Amino acid sequence: MTPSNPQGTDTDFGYGQLFAILLRRRFWLLGVFCGVLAIATPMALTKEPTYKSSMQLLIEPYFEQKNSGAGQADAQFTDSNLQVDYATQLNLMRSTQLLQEAVDLLKPEYPTIGVDEIRNSLTLTRLQGESAKSKTETKLVQADYTSDDPLKAQEVLEAIKKVYQDFNLTQQKQRLNDGLAFINDQVPAAEKSVLEAEKSLEQFRQKQGLIDPAQQAATVTESLTNIEQERQAIRAQYQETQSRYITLQQNLARSPQEALTASRLSQSSRYQTLLNELQKTELALTERRVRFTDTDPSVQKLIEQRQRQQSLLQEEAQRALGRAPSQADLAPDTLMSEGQLGNTDLGLSSQLVEARTTLEALKARDSSLAKTQQQLRAELNRFPMLMAEYQRLQPEVQLKRDTLQKLLEARQELGIELARGGFNWQVVEAPQPGWQTGPDTKQDLMLAVVVGLFLGGIAAFGREALDDAVHTSDQLERQVALPLLGIIPEVPAPGTNGLPINLPFRKSEIAPSILQMVSWVPFRESLDLIYKHIQLLNSASALRSLVVTSALPGEGKSILVLGLAFSAARLHQRVLLIDADLRRPTLHQKLNLSNEQGLSTLLASNMTVAKPQHVSLSGSGIDVLTAGPTPPDPVQLLSSQRMKELMERFQETYDLVLVDTPPILGMVDAIQIASFCSGVVMVGRIDRVTQSELTEATTILSHLNALGVVANGASSSTNRYLAYAEQNSRSLFQLN
Repeated sequence: MTPSNPQGTDTDFGYGQLFAILLRRRFWLLGVFCGVLAIATPMALTKEPTYKSSMQLLIEPYFEQKNSGAGQADAQFTDSNLQVDYATQLNLMRSTQLLQEAVDLLKPEYPTIGVDEIRNSLTLTRLQGESAKSKTETKLVQADYTSDDPLKAQEVLEAIKKVYQDFNLTQQKQRLNDGLAFINDQVPAAEKSVLEAEKSLEQFRQKQGLIDPAQQAATVTESLTNIEQERQAIRAQYQETQSRYITLQQNLARSPQEALTASRLSQSSRYQTLLNELQKTELALTERRVRFTDTDPSVQKLIEQRQRQQSLLQEEAQRALGRAPSQADLAPDTLMSEGQLGNTDLGLSSQLVEARTTLEALKARDSSLAKTQQQLRAELNRFPMLMAEYQRLQPEVQLKRDTLQKLLEARQELGIELARGGFNWQVVEAPQPGWQTGPDTKQDLMLAVVVGLFLGGIAAFGREALDDAVHTSDQLERQVALPLLGIIPEVPAPGTNGLPINLPFRKSEIAPSILQMVSWVPFRESLDLIYKHIQLLNSASALRSLVVTSALPGEGKSILVLGLAFSAARLHQRVLLIDADLRRPTLHQKLNLSNEQGLSTLLASNMTVAKPQHVSLSGSGIDVLTAGPTPPDPVQLLSSQRMKELMERFQETYDLVLVDTPPILGMVDAIQIASFCSGVVMVGRIDRVTQSELTEATTILSHLNALGVVANGASSSTNRYLAYAEQNSRSLFQLN
């Protein structure tokens, strides 16, 4: 019988539960709320007026404005962080040193003013501006001062404004001096560094014999490209000329040397004259030899003349050729044939000689270009290393020159700024006489209401946390380890909208109050539902006897057992109701029955037949065995063998035996009686029984056949069916 949820661990409150707690503890809530209002209302109505004055300052570094129109060389050396750190700046503006300067300025007029007073009343805020997409922080800082005197608020801000502006000028001057000192320390080192870099670059140029390796490499590359293109053109021209040379040589059937010799001899006029004379002599000699022999003097004369002419012709050929002719060239037949070329042969010979000359020239040019190309390639191969060295030296020189130039410019700029005297923070909004800001009585009262409700809620929940009582059926169900058999509604007082006074019964022995309650439809329906749940829980075995008890007195166990008896009787059950509370019996009073004899007399005597009294209601009747006179020792009677025998006999005679017992806590009567019965049902009164008492009672019942627990006294708002049944009951009575 271990509960599914540990006791006291359910803290998951819903909105309905919270509202129920506040409603239940409404007096605590209202009491604390009224107390807070009683204290806060006089305080809000008697508050002294307060005044506030404001001013706005444009806070930004001077160099940032200046550099927007000039160079930024000085900005790199005067301060490593020219961007204003507004959080740090605001803390500096609230520092004791600056506020003390303002106090010193205000002392003549306000002798009692102090640093703490100004700090507590001064508020510094960086303003935000509206952009197209979002809010952006501006460079404006607003200073607000609150005081009980409007003129004092203005004068304090005036003093603070002067202190802030003086502080800004001092900061600027100090920053400029520090920057200038830094530049003066850096200039000599920068100059020396520039000289060393320039010297290294000059040595590199002298050693390598060049100025700019990249430019010179480009020139060499261009020359190589031009040479390659020229060689390609020469190769093409050489092939064309060689083809033409071969064709001319085939047409002339001469070598170039022979063609040159024939051409020169054919073009020499003296050679041609001598050749004509030699031909005439040859012709005359041929004619003489026809008629005479070689011994003839005329023939001998012609032969001698021919020899002289041949000698002259050879001499003229040597002169025309410009060289000593070979023996083949001096042969008479050769001299005769070579010097007799026509214009066509002369043209072809000239072309052949020209082609030979062109071929030799092209070959020589290509060879020269190849040597030049090889030299340029060798020179180009050493440029990558030279360019790497030059690219290391030249940027270093330029960088150091630029650094030195910026240092010099920054020194000049800082000197000018020191002479100007700095840039003061601009006052966008000057301090004005303070305007009244308080007291806001309405706001104070609303705050008091909120605080009162908050503290009242804390008090209500605190009281609820200290309260151990069970207030709802859900809380009862979570607290015990038994099933919740049902909920009995809270019975309204007679004459209210809930319980009717006029009943449709003519005469009854039952007390009117009990009769009205038992006949109340919501009560009756809830008891029917509880009895049906008990039957369902014991469907496997017959339930012949049932003990109804509670943890404490006054939880409604007698009403429950009476209602269960009539519910079972309406279902055609033979029911015996026994009042086993021998200490404080109540059933005979509720049913207006005699109590002279009852259970105590049966247990104390040897009577074998019980004499229960019969009670009828709306056609349903039950037998009731009252408690009888109170015995001196109830436990002795209830634990006797006689009690066991009586219970066995009653269970054989009746369909259901219901037993009303004393509370289970503090007494053993209920436990003793339950040991003779089939099951036990416990009643828990809402707002009466506590969680600890429920825990203790369920622990005792864990050793018995505990069927479940019934929640008594639940409001109709916690049970939708009860509310429906109650509304239906009212409608029936109105119709009657």
